[in-house]
Amino acid sequence: MLCFLPYPFRLLPTFAAVLFSGLSAWAQSATPVTQLDKVTVSSAPVPDENQAMGSYLQPEWTARRRFITTRVYVQPEGQAEIEVGYDFAQPADGPRTRLLRQEFELGLPHRFQIDLENAFQDFKEGGTDARAWHHDSTAVELRYALADWGKLPLNPTVSLAWKANAGAADAYEAQLLLGTEFTPRWHWGLNFIHEEQVGDDRHREQAVSQGISYSLLNEKLNVGAEMKYTLESDFDTRGHPERKLAIGPSIQWRPSDRVHLDLVPMWGTTREAANWEVFLFFGFEFGAGSDDGDDHPRVEPASLRGR
Repeated sequence: MLCFLPYPFRLLPTFAAVLFSGLSAWAQSATPVTQLDKVTVSSAPVPDENQAMGSYLQPEWTARRRFITTRVYVQPEGQAEIEVGYDFAQPADGPRTRLLRQEFELGLPHRFQIDLENAFQDFKEGGTDARAWHHDSTAVELRYALADWGKLPLNPTVSLAWKANAGAADAYEAQLLLGTEFTPRWHWGLNFIHEEQVGDDRHREQAVSQGISYSLLNEKLNVGAEMKYTLESDFDTRGHPERKLAIGPSIQWRPSDRVHLDLVPMWGTTREAANWEVFLFFGFEFGAGSDDGDDHPRVEPASLRGR
């Protein structure tokens, strides 16, 4: 239709387009530009006790025993630990009991660990009267982790132990140890335990223990909770075992990098369980494998990457 208009009017669409483009450019130049602040995105640093150490690239918290009733993984290769544990309890019936444990642990190559334990107590199993302190048992345990840390879910570890009891039949023990971290500060362990005498009345103990811990002060203070559920029986009571469930808070203080002190008070929640029991533990790690790498860079464990 523009072809029927006089020539000057035919230029109106072109003129309008040029005018519109000019007004748009002017409006953009007249609008003030707001400069946004620079934003830097970074992840939170991994706590030192979760930094990988040793040839199995395990987090440091697994090399410093965190739970009293629950074990996690193995000692790093070349690390040794000496532990002294003392616990006293008030059984549901009978006088208070006291138990002293001395333990030596050594991390071996290929994810193996060997433990030696001596136990002394002032009571007799199954008895109702307290006695003088006496040697109770000596145990040897061999532990094996199925893979380097983070390679398998829950980092499964198995152990076998032989306990030479004083004045009673010896016993064997088998355990499955599981553990991981839910977050860099939340640590967790779960154990399945079977112990049974090879003679006498074949006393048997089957237990499930569990612990959870939160790193309140990195490498200094940890708090959490522990629980243990036990079925105890002998040859005549297999169908009606004693059921014992105990639970309580836990606290660990590390005055130095290789020393830990633990306190765990627990209360029984079933009829056969002790009314209460208190655990005190002292541990000291040493040897080449106990070096956590503070003097040189360490790597982040695979289980925490991307969190």
